[in-house]
Formats: sequence, C-alpha cells, structure tokens
Amino acid sequence: MSESGEMSEFGYIMELLAKGKVTIKNIERELICPACKELFTHPLILPCQHSICHKCVKELLLTLDDSFNDVGSDNSNQSSPRLRLPSPSMDKIDRINRPGWKRNSLTPRTTIFPCPGCEHDVDLGERGINGLFRNFTLETIVERYRQAARAATAIMCDLCKPPPQESTKSCMDCSASYCNECFKIHHPWGTIKAQHEYVGPTTNFRPKILMCPEHETERINMYCELCRRPVCHLCKLGGNHANHRVTTMSSAYKTLKEKLSKDIDYLIGKESQVKSQISELNLLMKETECNGERAKEEAITHFEKLFEILEERKSSVLKAIDSSKKLRLDKFQTQMEEYQGLLENNGLVGYAQEVLKETDQSCFVQTAKQLHLRIQKATESLKSFRPAAQTSFEDYVVNTSKQTELLGELSFFSSGIDVPEINEEQSKVYNNALINWHHPEKDKADSYVLEYRKINREDEMSWNEIEVCGTSKIIQDLENSSTYAFRVRAYKGSICSPCSRELILHTPPAPVFSFLFDEKCGYNNEHLLLNLKRDRVESRAGFNLLLAAERIQVGYYTSLDYIIGDTGITKGKHFWAFRVEPYSYLVKVGVASSDKLQEWLRSPRDAVSPRYEQDSGHDSGSEDACFDSSQPFTLVTIGMKKFFIPKSPTSSNEPENRVLPMPTSIGIFLDYDKGKVSFYDMDHMKCLYERQVDCSHTLYPAFALMGSGGIQLEEPITAKYLEYQEDM
Repeated sequence: MSESGEMSEFGYIMELLAKGKVTIKNIERELICPACKELFTHPLILPCQHSICHKCVKELLLTLDDSFNDVGSDNSNQSSPRLRLPSPSMDKIDRINRPGWKRNSLTPRTTIFPCPGCEHDVDLGERGINGLFRNFTLETIVERYRQAARAATAIMCDLCKPPPQESTKSCMDCSASYCNECFKIHHPWGTIKAQHEYVGPTTNFRPKILMCPEHETERINMYCELCRRPVCHLCKLGGNHANHRVTTMSSAYKTLKEKLSKDIDYLIGKESQVKSQISELNLLMKETECNGERAKEEAITHFEKLFEILEERKSSVLKAIDSSKKLRLDKFQTQMEEYQGLLENNGLVGYAQEVLKETDQSCFVQTAKQLHLRIQKATESLKSFRPAAQTSFEDYVVNTSKQTELLGELSFFSSGIDVPEINEEQSKVYNNALINWHHPEKDKADSYVLEYRKINREDEMSWNEIEVCGTSKIIQDLENSSTYAFRVRAYKGSICSPCSRELILHTPPAPVFSFLFDEKCGYNNEHLLLNLKRDRVESRAGFNLLLAAERIQVGYYTSLDYIIGDTGITKGKHFWAFRVEPYSYLVKVGVASSDKLQEWLRSPRDAVSPRYEQDSGHDSGSEDACFDSSQPFTLVTIGMKKFFIPKSPTSSNEPENRVLPMPTSIGIFLDYDKGKVSFYDMDHMKCLYERQVDCSHTLYPAFALMGSGGIQLEEPITAKYLEYQEDM
C-alpha cells in the first residue's frame, strides 16, 4: 500500500475523531497489546490478522524456545552422527530475528506459538519475525493517542545545539524533528531535501513504501485474497502465493475501505440502539447480582440444614459410643474387683482364711459350704480367663463412604441435563493431555467444566477447573511420571449436570523428545519410503528381494534397513513414542550410539549373512544373546503383532515368558545420565523391559525394518492436533 493510500485511510479515521464521533480516549482499549497489556510498540500483523508488539513476539518465541530446551531440546546434540557442530554463543534475540531455520540448524526451532488475541496457533514459517508486516496504521494511531495524552509535553528538535528548541515539524524522509531554523538549514531551497515530505511534530516515522518481507527489494503492489495479506509480484510469480487469487492494491484498498466505511457508518447510525442495549445490560447486571445473592442465601440455607442433620447424627453416634464405653468399663471394674479379692489377705481369700480359724465344727460347716462354692468358682475363672467385655469398637465405626461420594457429587439440580461421558479411546497423554468427551444431548449444554487433579497417595489434591465450550480440551504443564484423574460436567445456564466418571491417565516418565526421521544419514530410499513430514517410514523391500532371490539357488540373506532420528542426545531424560503397523514382519526399535551407527551404516550389505558380527545389530537376536551392560546400543524386536523381550541372565528365557502382545503404541524412555533405557506400553504407561546402555557417545533413536512393515512417530498433542481430531 502506498504512503498516500495509507495516509488517506488514516485521514479518514482522524476525520471521524475530529468530528467528535470518536474520541482518542475512548479507543484506548483497541490500542492495547494483548500480550503485554500496554500500548502497542512497533506492532506486527500476525497471520491470524491480530496485532502484537514486536518485542512481545520475541519474548513469546524465547519463552517457548526456553521451555522446549528445558524439557529436553538443549539436552540433545542436534547433529547427525557424521557431523558435530559446537553450541552457539550468540544472543538468542539475534538468532530469532535471523531469517530461515531448519531442524538441524543452530537457530531456534520454535516458530509456532499461540496468538494472545485468539489463542490459535500461529506459524511464522521459515522467515520467522522477518516475514511479518508492521501495522503502520495502528502505529500512527497509537502515536496520536500518546500525543493527545501528553499534550503538554513538547517534542524537541533533534538538530539543535543544547539547549534544544521545541520542534515545529518532522521530516518523514529524514526521520527527524526540526525547529524552524534547523529545518531551513537542513532543507535549503533548490535542493532535493527541499522536496521532502514533512508533517507536524511526531516521533513515529515510517517508510513511504511498504517492501515485501520475503523479497526485500520489491515493493508491495498486490493483495492476496486467500492469505489476506499484501504481496509483491515475485510472490505471485513463483513464491508461496503462486496459485492464490490476488488483486491489485488499489482495488483491495477501495474494497476494504468501502466495507470499513459502510460498517462504521452503520455502527454510528445505530448509536441510540447501542445505548439502549447498554442500559439493558446494566439492568441485567443488577438483576444478576440480586439473583446471585439470593441463590447464595438459598445454598447457605440448604447447607445449614445438612449441618444440622450432621450435628444431630454426630450427637446420637457419640452418645451411643459413650454408653457402650461406660457399660464395658463397669463390667471390667466389677471383674477386676473380683480378681483383687483372690489376693492373699484381701477380699475372698482373706475371708476364707478367717473362716479356717473357726474351731466349732457346726459353725464352720454352716459357713464353709457357701464359701467353698465361691472359691471353686474363682478357681475355675482363673483356669479359663475371659474378659467381661470387648475392647474393640468395630461395630461403632461410622460408614460414610456412600454419603461422602454423594456429597462429593453435590451440585445444582440438573434439570434433565445428561451426564457427559469421557471417551477413553480418544483421550490420551503424551507431551500434553488430550481429553475428549461426548454428551448425549449436546445441543442442550452451553459449556462444560473439565476438572483434573494429580493423584497423590499422601495428600488429597484439589481439583483444577477449566471452562470449555467444545467437547475436547488439551491440558498442558502436567508433571512427568504422575497419575492424573479427569472428569467433566455440563452446564446449561446456571444449572450443571453431575460429574462424569473419572478417567485415570499416566503421564510419561520424562519430557517428550521431539525428532523426525533422518532422510540423509543411512537412509536407503530403495527399500524405505519416507513421507514428506518425515514422521512415517514404510519398508518396501519385498519386490527387490524377490528379484535378487531369483538368481540365488543355495540361499539368500537379507539385512535390516536402518533409519535414525535426526536429533541426538547427550544428556538428560527423554521419552518418545511410536506405533508399529500390525502387518509388520520384523521391526527393531531402540537407541544406538553415533559410533555404532556409523559402523552399521558403512557397509551393512557387504556381509554374506546378517550374523557376520556378534553385536553388529544385524542379527535379529544378537542383542538378546549379548548380556554386556556396557554395549553402546539396545534394540528390541517387534513383529507379527508380538513384542519380544530380549534374553536376560537374571530372568526366565523361556519363549512363553519373552513374547508379549504388541502394544498399540510403544514408548522409549532414555535416562542418559544413568545409562538406562526402558520400553513402555503407552496404553497403560507400563514398563515392559529395561536395561543398561553405554552413554559415552551421542545416542540416537534407532529403527530397523525387514520385509514389509511401517513405523509412525506419535504426533505431539498441540492445538493443531486438536483441530485435526475435530475435523476427523
């Protein structure tokens, strides 16, 4: 867009301001950056058409890049086994500004971040920040707002000798402000500078002509209707917009200005209606406040009734316990007194001793008969001692489990709203948690509240709540190696349904390690087929194998076709997951050192047999037979819908104990610092096998295929992943 065109658009807006229909003070909300919550500074237009400060984009990218590094990226050596590059020492902001980045380059990998305005993921592409346009119109309006806010503060001349004079005009070509005298000196008549464009005093200078960020020497002269952004003729001829529909800048300017003018005129014409609706909203707010207080009072009344019932039941239960306790203590006291009477010179025994002193036979017999019966009874009680009462109060334990569950589900009357159900098949945990649910009467629910909490055996964790408009949500920042419970309830106005049944998910034992298949290092394109995204590989060696086997009469051996991750690991804990296609004949997965990979990939097909070296890895069972804990690789075998646990000197090596059903998704956990690798069933986050591995060199995710087979890397759960799931 030309300078004159932009100034005309700005002039139209300022004309409305001058007429008093819009005041600078009232538009402050439109001039606030959604990220920093301050006035825009050098705003950039994102692909979603929202604007954000230049410095805020940098900070967002740096924050995401640092977060990515914290969970494992900076713990990785991002080089191939054949090339090692030193760590960069340049400033991160300079690296973010640098155009272009590649997965194996030293520039940050993060070019996707959520827009602070709409929260949708924004992909800056290869050029990063340099591919964004500055919003000069917004920048000019912000500058006018600042000037109106600081009307008493003058803009000083940039060329005056101290003390500087107040400027009277600013030159847009020189990007400087001048007083009258300095302007005459630096813009003399009869020179080219005398033809410069000047405006009133300002600190906002912008170029006269917008240049294409992708082709920096080309000026903007067209508008892409598909991408909704200005482009140059090179973008249309052979760039990213070659097949897009474009129009001339003047046509786009005219169309957009007509639409904007029409919409503004419509809104201004509806001013009385807007004021009426604002008054109605004020009344609704007051009514809502009154109804909310009334609802609180009713809720307090209901809870007080529950408290009264609980207090009554508490008093009754405690009274019953006290009565039982008193009765038992009385029985014990009586029994104890009887036993104390059996002591010498005390009670019954003392009385019997006195009776024995009686010399008159008639009197003795008369008294001794009853006394003898009592002595016999006491003797029998000594032989079979039994407490007079029980000490346990097991019968008096209050069972509140059912009531606790009911109270935990205590909510507003559902008014017929069905309980939503979490879809366990579509819910999963990887780098984030993806929770999907369905509602039998979806149209009746206005929104949902997703609750989740960490399950801790020691402490009862409180529930975290997130309001959701749809039927799926991504939960971030979950702790590794933890168990979480999820549940959801539906809302219709102020009425909500009971909570759904809880879903229990286990997070991975370490941060998710991000990588793709390396299409250069050792990749055999004759046997392996790699997709464009480099996250899926298939083995297509069958036809070539048949052609080669036709010429062999004695026998023919095939070797494994290796493919590795494009990112290495030199420290830290990392976890990654993948799926092995059920039709796969033989697949090996695990980790291997850079030195070992170079050895395997140098000439694996020169050997007569895949068993040409005991620990080469080409033997489908070589790693099983080798128990050396210091080996620089660990691979497990998967095939024919089975997971084969390698042999171990400390466990049973019977085939039935080593063969498991193949999990739907398999995870690998590498603890580089401890030199240990583990293989997980992702569905249940259960460790199937683990062993030591030599971590003295850079380790890479390693895969190998023989015959037909396929491997699909698990896709990280992001907002784009959620959009894809909804489309499906």
